[in-house]
Amino acid sequence: MDDDGRMLADVVPYLVCPVCGADLELADRGLLCPSGHAFDIARQGYANLLPGNARPGTADTPEMVRARDAFLEAGHFAAPVDRLAMSVSRAAPSFVVDAGAGTGHYLGRILDRTPGAVGLALDISKHAARRAARAHPRAGAVVADLWRPLPLRDGVADAVVNVFAPRNAAEFHRVLRDDGLLLTVTPSLRHLGTLVEPLGLLSVDERKTERMDAALAGYFKFDSRQEIDVEAVLYHDEAATLVGMGPSAHHVPADVLRERLRRLPDPVPAPLSFVLSTYRRLA
Repeated sequence: MDDDGRMLADVVPYLVCPVCGADLELADRGLLCPSGHAFDIARQGYANLLPGNARPGTADTPEMVRARDAFLEAGHFAAPVDRLAMSVSRAAPSFVVDAGAGTGHYLGRILDRTPGAVGLALDISKHAARRAARAHPRAGAVVADLWRPLPLRDGVADAVVNVFAPRNAAEFHRVLRDDGLLLTVTPSLRHLGTLVEPLGLLSVDERKTERMDAALAGYFKFDSRQEIDVEAVLYHDEAATLVGMGPSAHHVPADVLRERLRRLPDPVPAPLSFVLSTYRRLA
């Protein structure tokens, strides 16, 4: 088996074919199910398990992935990253799924804190998966659509983490073990507060957390919640990247955003505020 295959080897036992649901096996630089459905492993080490009729839609572009990677590696989100990794490690999981993993930054930190655990990064962007595949020696990366059935066996994950990404409650419930945990990170009402008006950003829904609890209620029981607040100082390029990582990216054109940023100090203070929520799987 070559190096690319080894990157996925630890997670292959948990994967299923996205076409027929059968188990997958490593076979000559690819994944193969008993029915003959085959999926290549890219030279960067990730597998694309999107069904043939799936479309990536608004998946992150190479430029977006590079910007996110640089922003996260600069440590601006260190507080929520560390708090999430600590919360997951306390459960001593053996298999962690990061649903909407992006570059794999969060999953890598979780695995650093959880010796022996294996992690799987799921993201609809192949460009993000390329980086996630190398985020940690014990992580594998798969291109998948969170709104479709996940290419995972039933009841295999000890924890599912979901950071600023879509939440498919039914699928998260299906792939978690009976005592599995779902951990989400979402923005609080205070997130980017002082920048919302001058930059014309979308504000966080006042009932966002309440709506999330309600959407998960049929599958998960609320367990605990932590609020994390940080005061950051960002250069304009960093602030533009941060805005581009959220929903406002689709509402404020990049040239308009940069023009508005030019009216503000450089660097500019920015409140970063997050909510880390933990849920337990309902039987």
